Amino acid sequence: MKVYVCPVCGLVYDEVAGLPEHGIPAGTPWAQVPENWRCLHCNIGKQDFVPMEH
Repeated sequence: MKVYVCPVCGLVYDEVAGLPEHGIPAGTPWAQVPENWRCLHCNIGKQDFVPMEH
């Protein structure tokens, strides 16, 4: 499972945790997050998120 981060505001999407309060269940891979999903804080597109290095 991977972690992705918004390069603008730093919102983190962790595939393990998902965003259940926003309709994305825990364990949802990034590839299964809808393509039209936008950052909850700054509205940047999913395509602009970057994988976070551990």
